[in-house]
Amino acid sequence: MPIRLCSSSQTRAMLLREAGIDFIQESVDFDEESIVATSPKNFVYQATLGKYEANLKAFGYEDYPLLVADTVVTSQGHILRKAKCKDDARNILMTQSGNITSIITCMIYQSPKKKIIDISQTDYLFAEFDQQDLERYLESGEWRGKAGACMVEGFCKPYIKEVRGFESTAMGLCVEVLKSFG
Repeated sequence: MPIRLCSSSQTRAMLLREAGIDFIQESVDFDEESIVATSPKNFVYQATLGKYEANLKAFGYEDYPLLVADTVVTSQGHILRKAKCKDDARNILMTQSGNITSIITCMIYQSPKKKIIDISQTDYLFAEFDQQDLERYLESGEWRGKAGACMVEGFCKPYIKEVRGFESTAMGLCVEVLKSFG
């Protein structure tokens, strides 16, 4: 039986396809702007819980197991949200340049037989970003809709000096944890 991926993220869909997990993709929106959190893990949990409650109300989990997730990026003590404009994306990325960036993903899976809540973290140590490369990335618009404007599978990849954790967590869904409960 396929699961219901309650996310419009094409990256999360790709991760499920690559992991061989059958799914349908549909979701209802949840406004994260009202969340007040003192830590990145608390923020990502509250965002995921809000999405879970909204999608549970809309779809239930009896016909298809429900899967929701959210990701937050943090560096130098700042929660780095989705950039609102190119200048915002530049500032967010410069916070990460030459520093440790933590990407934290929370997921909630609910089926008639089990419920899984997982918070996973992957840490990246980035070299300093090349300014011309950064400007090309900003012009491309690929940063839009990405937590922390970060694409570890794209722009940030050549700058990775060290990784602690799963790349899938950084891409928005820890499939290794999800598959372990298969």
